[in-house]
Amino acid sequence: MLNASTRTAALYDRVRRVIPPIEWPAFASDIDAILDLKQQRNAVILAHNYQTPEIFHCVADIVGDSLALARKAMSTEADVIVLAGVHFMAETAKLLNPQKTVLIPDLHAGCSLADSITAEDIRLLRQRYPGVPVVSYVNTSAEVKAESDICCTSGNAKAVVESLGVPRVIMLPDEYLAQNIAAQTDVEIIAWKGHCEVHERFTPADIRELRESHPGVTVLAHPECPPDVVAEADFSGSTAAMSDYVERQRPPRVVLMTECSMSDNVALQHPEVEFIRPCNLCPHMKRITLANIRAALEQNRNVVTIEPGIVRRARLAVERMLAV
Repeated sequence: MLNASTRTAALYDRVRRVIPPIEWPAFASDIDAILDLKQQRNAVILAHNYQTPEIFHCVADIVGDSLALARKAMSTEADVIVLAGVHFMAETAKLLNPQKTVLIPDLHAGCSLADSITAEDIRLLRQRYPGVPVVSYVNTSAEVKAESDICCTSGNAKAVVESLGVPRVIMLPDEYLAQNIAAQTDVEIIAWKGHCEVHERFTPADIRELRESHPGVTVLAHPECPPDVVAEADFSGSTAAMSDYVERQRPPRVVLMTECSMSDNVALQHPEVEFIRPCNLCPHMKRITLANIRAALEQNRNVVTIEPGIVRRARLAVERMLAV
């Protein structure tokens, strides 16, 4: 009988440029088991762009940014959804698929943005700014979404804000995303003080040092970065927009100012592009591993549940976003 490394050899070909051969056997048994479990349970794995290559390229069925995962979650015919990402993403998948089983491999895979605001905070904001609509980033809990008028992602935030047809909105919780969108629109944006613990660490000095040490490098920045970082970059966009930029422009040398697994995943698709990696890791995304994906499927572990009343209201906010 063939061993797991042999059975998964074709998958290793996808990631051999970032995973040394000596490490593959440690991944192969879990990958082999996960592929079998997906068939047994009619399960699908959704993986965010920040997942490590052995997850993103070897066991995931659907990959992308939070908007892409939200859209594609609605069309899956699987009975079980495993969300290889953080908790708010698993909640969003559950909101859009309330009759399906949604699993999160690690319940502690959180998000500094989601943790920065509560439903009570929104109720207080509404008292302070009566009649001003609330736009909540998808990087929020279901309870926060349920208190919001509409959701947005980094990829569609400007379109969502302008779709409301009002002179000002409350946009939360990411202060930097709100400031970066405010610079692109005439709509007045009232921001919250939440920050992504990965993107807030980038500075303009980082970019200047990269340009000095890597002449000709193209700098792409996520809009969760501070505005002065975005101003120093050659392009700013969501993880999907950054990936599309590399696909379309094929810069000889590029740096992605975002979570560093993103660079690994895009680099595997573009061997002709040199990727410079300023490695800021998301500790929450890195809680997701092949081992706990396997355990979740084997044991039906960490089933995502949301109170029905919250589901109805939060789903409406997400559906309004998807309609923009």
